[in-house]
Amino acid sequence: MARRKKKERAEELRNLSDADLVKELDQAYRQLFTVRLRLATRQQTNTTERTKVRRQIARIRTLQRERQLAGVTAGKK
Repeated sequence: MARRKKKERAEELRNLSDADLVKELDQAYRQLFTVRLRLATRQQTNTTERTKVRRQIARIRTLQRERQLAGVTAGKK
């Protein structure tokens, strides 16, 4: 069940434009900052939230890199 949700999230990200991915990445970094701040001040006890946000950032950056490499290889041919 959890695996299906991850695939759905990844597919949603794949359907976004490059500009929307940049916005999502910026939003994820802001969310990471907020989560880190809350954990440091003991306002939040759910420590897995930080991991979730970091993985979301990794997903977005991976998609950006895939698109970058696809553009480079398309330009070589």
